[in-house]
Amino acid sequence: MSNALTTEGLREAIDELAAAALPRWGIEGADLTLINHSENWTYRVTPPDAARPVILRVHRDAYHTTDGIRSELAWMRALQSEAGVKTPQAITASDGADIQWVEHPAGGIARNCVLFEFIDGAEPSHDNLAPSFRQLGEVTARCHNHSQTWQRPPYFERLCWDFEHSFGARANWGRWQDGPDCTPDRERLLQRAVDLMQRRLERFGKGRERYGLIHADFRLANLLVHNGDVRVIDFDDCGLGWFLYDAATAVSFFEDRADVPELMEAWKDGYRRCRTLPKEDEDELWTFILMRRMTLFAWMGSHSETELARTEGPGYSTGTCELAERYLSQYS
Repeated sequence: MSNALTTEGLREAIDELAAAALPRWGIEGADLTLINHSENWTYRVTPPDAARPVILRVHRDAYHTTDGIRSELAWMRALQSEAGVKTPQAITASDGADIQWVEHPAGGIARNCVLFEFIDGAEPSHDNLAPSFRQLGEVTARCHNHSQTWQRPPYFERLCWDFEHSFGARANWGRWQDGPDCTPDRERLLQRAVDLMQRRLERFGKGRERYGLIHADFRLANLLVHNGDVRVIDFDDCGLGWFLYDAATAVSFFEDRADVPELMEAWKDGYRRCRTLPKEDEDELWTFILMRRMTLFAWMGSHSETELARTEGPGYSTGTCELAERYLSQYS
């Protein structure tokens, strides 16, 4: 199989690779339904015997190392067993390993694959967002409290979401300058905002109360509520970063909406149920909201083949610039 696959050809190849992975867990003849493609390919797997479905994740090539994936799964297990935060647990394959390196039957491509249990729940209601944001803030604080006390395994390895890995030469999601419709005038404006963020983040620092292991994609889409119990999914981006970055991810893709200040107040109310949020930290919140917006802007440029980039990309540059102008006005 050629490595130079079209988008459609890659989708077909990953579907075939996913099917080839399932026998590693003793699953034969199941139906696979692609439910998400961003960094990874995520499938709902429905066994033929009407057994409970499971979730298969086929990892993106060269994004996480095997130890990086092991570290994610270890934190998810620890959150559930030590902090009472329900998370989907990895299912051990027939050989006793959580992670399986699977080659396409015809060769040419191979990926790490993980099978997760299916957990019940639905995304919180969007009809009245304030209560949902309080739930989100509270469970985020519980994860942060655990992050500070958890003994990381010797093999621990995750991405960093600091300034260098968001905007520097080694940015995790590519150059923000390659974001959609980034004209020279827009680039100059956004560069001023990036420079200001860098100065403020250097002053803010990486003290233990401000920086640690975070989820890094703590949106309502990654919460499930079941009988009043809140569960957290999709730890694929978890890594080392500022705790307030998790607050910023709560408003991903709509950071410039008029009700964001109100929603962030609700988030802070929930967060303070479980963890202190000092005033000087709270005052820096919009630095992290713009930081998140800019990393997503970069992501859209480097992931233009995804449905999310195609649907959110148009107009995203305009909103990013408007947010940057407000930030410069507020903090300069």
